[in-house]
Amino acid sequence: MNTRNAHALRVRSAGPQRRTAGPQQRPGAGVAPYGLGTATAALPVRQEARTEVPVAAAGNTGSTRHPLVDRAGNARLARCEEAVKGRFEAIAPTLKAIAGLPRGGDFAARAQALAGEQLGYALPDRVLDDAWVAGPDIKALYAHCAFSALKSSATQFAQDLKNQVEAVQDTRNFFLDCGFHAVDISPCADGRLKGLSRYILRLPLTSFSWRKAYAGALFDVETDVRHWVATELRRFREGVPSTADSGTRYLKVAVYHTSSSDPCHEGCAAHGSNEHKAIEAALERLGQFRQAIENAFCCGASTDILLIGVDTDTDAIKVHLPDANGDLSAHRWVDNAQLYRDSAGMSADQARLAVHEAIRQASAKGGWGSGQGEPHDGMRRLIANLLINNLSQIEYVDDLYDGRYPDIGHAERFISVGDGFEEVQMRNVAYYAHLHTLEEGAADMDVGIKIFQGLNVQHGLPAPVAIHYRYDARVPGSRERMVAKCERVRAAIEQRYPELHAQGLLVCHLSVQDLPTGSLIEEVAS
Repeated sequence: MNTRNAHALRVRSAGPQRRTAGPQQRPGAGVAPYGLGTATAALPVRQEARTEVPVAAAGNTGSTRHPLVDRAGNARLARCEEAVKGRFEAIAPTLKAIAGLPRGGDFAARAQALAGEQLGYALPDRVLDDAWVAGPDIKALYAHCAFSALKSSATQFAQDLKNQVEAVQDTRNFFLDCGFHAVDISPCADGRLKGLSRYILRLPLTSFSWRKAYAGALFDVETDVRHWVATELRRFREGVPSTADSGTRYLKVAVYHTSSSDPCHEGCAAHGSNEHKAIEAALERLGQFRQAIENAFCCGASTDILLIGVDTDTDAIKVHLPDANGDLSAHRWVDNAQLYRDSAGMSADQARLAVHEAIRQASAKGGWGSGQGEPHDGMRRLIANLLINNLSQIEYVDDLYDGRYPDIGHAERFISVGDGFEEVQMRNVAYYAHLHTLEEGAADMDVGIKIFQGLNVQHGLPAPVAIHYRYDARVPGSRERMVAKCERVRAAIEQRYPELHAQGLLVCHLSVQDLPTGSLIEEVAS
């Protein structure tokens, strides 16, 4: 995390400032990001000169920054990223310092004092008490610190959610105004998309929008059809969030990704870093989902589909537009990076018009991208909102990272297995393996282990695996069954990777959580 730029961003958000420019070394280029022993290729430094220009408040005309950017929101997200990633950044330097302490009788006390000062929490006494024999068990300490940082981050995110009540309600109302009673998003499990909702799309968690990640965005069609059934049944029985006869729709979104810096190597691993394959695979799944509902329930018109691409180097999105029939095309889209450049010098009203004009022009595209007219009004409004939200993220990356992340590849901190920590949404925090049993999720888990072979294991550090499932407190015995499931999945993972487990290079942490967003995360004793 570029803390210097984060501070400058927060200062600018308080009012008009001046942006001093000049060629700068990209923070973290060629070094291990966040001190976790991960390898990052050196990236070329942008050398174009930047003159000193005024940075006006959002909405003012004449600014060289984009008039639709939420700079106060950017500053708030920068504080969050600085705090969360700072917890993980501090782990390796602190453990290096502890490893260098003399193994005298006061070793444990000195190590605990150092941990309290640098990390803000205590280390396990049993590990430190035995350190006089052969030195501290750094693998065990590292795993403990990684999971402690995760727990603190989850608490911070949960608290932040409680402060977004109005934003959540506004988002719910906006979805309903656009004609959607449910928004189901399936991004790729790649850790670079972990901040999709909170950062890239700027969508707060709501009771009828959710996110489930799958390798390659290859979501399980049968599972999502069952989710659709449950959603429609609730509308029929309870009228929540809209009645069954209201004419609102269920929206299914798939999100693929690519890398503009190194598209042949840093794109989606599940598709061999081939953007075309990623797009076609996502389109196929979306089509299968809509067709399955139409075949089984004769109401395909009540579902909409949408495809979004993300350049994980810049967080700029590409939205593939449905036509009037709801059909998508790999060749009909709005490139938000280009839209940002084209509209940056406009007034706020002009920029908003430019967004809607870009949607209209893309819908009128001929050739392979031609379709049967424009999407319905609610879909156009939703797409325009996503594009405008993402303009803030494009500028966020520009302000903090000079327009391009230094860790264009994997730099995840842990592997998230199970239902995931939906509250914790930040880029490259976790690689996500969504699975109910290891057998069905073996491919996703193997990818995660392969990633951490390069990130951690080759440096002698363990791969932290956070196994987390949600239970429903309204259902008798649900928590106990989820605890048993955690233990069963952990045993299966340890059996699948016996060498790593035997060497202490695979450490699992178990936890469960009630269904409501922001519920307390409950650790399961090993």
